[in-house]
Amino acid sequence: MSNRIGIIAGSLRKASYSKKLAQAVVDLQPEGFAFEIVSIDNLPIYNQDFDDFNEVPEAYTAFRNKLKDIKGFIFITPEYNRSIPGVLKNAVDVGSRPSGESVWDNKPAAVFSSSPGNISAFGANHHLRQCFVYLNLPTMQQPEVYIANVAEWFDDNGKIKSEDSKKFLKSAVDAYAEWFNKLQGDQ
Repeated sequence: MSNRIGIIAGSLRKASYSKKLAQAVVDLQPEGFAFEIVSIDNLPIYNQDFDDFNEVPEAYTAFRNKLKDIKGFIFITPEYNRSIPGVLKNAVDVGSRPSGESVWDNKPAAVFSSSPGNISAFGANHHLRQCFVYLNLPTMQQPEVYIANVAEWFDDNGKIKSEDSKKFLKSAVDAYAEWFNKLQGDQ
């Protein structure tokens, strides 16, 4: 399938809302797409010495190789201290190296952010987008996806409780698919 889309949840916590949203996004994948969750859980902190001295951790190599075959990404991020979680920034950095070999280059992206509070991880959403400008990851502008009070979204089985919430998420996923197809057609 040519429309393989990586879903990246920016949290390590097993029961994180970002991971629940990632699974919900996979469950809503449109026809003609293959969404898959790409784990960032086992990536050591990026150190350029690994690349410079040919001591690249196996986890980096596996992650980079997996991402090379993926055509686009949906990033799902919580907010830590008004910015993106370190683990997500680390994954972005690992994929961007070594210099000139970024796995992100020119692949359509979207950012979905969520928070148990009312601010909806606005800061994290925009900080991640800022990184993507440098990495040449064209990022969907509309609809913006900010999910407030995410703790209320899920039942005990990790499924979205509200049909309105499911419709909102589905509309964002469908908008990404439409935008992805438009960008692919322009190339």
